Amino acid sequence: MGTQKRGARIRMYRERQGLTVAELAERSGMSSEYISSVEAGEIQPALGVMVKLARTLGTRLGTFMDDELTPDPLITRLKDRTSETVGHSGSSPSTDMVYHHLGRGKADRSMEPFFIRLEPQDNDGELSSHEGEEFIIVVSGEVMLRYGKETHILRAGDSMYYNSVVPHHVSAYGDSAAEIHAVIYVPA
Repeated sequence: MGTQKRGARIRMYRERQGLTVAELAERSGMSSEYISSVEAGEIQPALGVMVKLARTLGTRLGTFMDDELTPDPLITRLKDRTSETVGHSGSSPSTDMVYHHLGRGKADRSMEPFFIRLEPQDNDGELSSHEGEEFIIVVSGEVMLRYGKETHILRAGDSMYYNSVVPHHVSAYGDSAAEIHAVIYVPA
């Protein structure tokens, strides 16, 4: 789903609940300017931001990511994957993270599965937190997980499963890209 459509859908859910931009900003811990930019389609929000907005608006993450619904089973062929690019901060269309949403279209899902390519970047990126859990398997390269005050380096075949309420940041480690499979669970 494009940035414009995603922003319009967020605005629609906010307005359905009778919330102003300022009220959504306060409840989600973001600035009004940032929310306005997301709704206007000027900013591609990071996944953590999308999780916070979905949670604040009482809906699942997929509500803002799906173009259309598909019947079960949802099968995503490698050749048919579509990708989106987003920076970890979500403030600009950088190429820190290219992700393929593997659950798009499954209406009743409880998890959000992704295949993500992490490009080399500043490993001091902003920590994020949200309700739920994350499970990540490193497919290739090296990945750094900053989790609270700890730092962990993982390699191909390693996995991490953590409570995403704890501030965290996942990035490629070193000068090479890394690829991961990630599953995000956010309770309803």
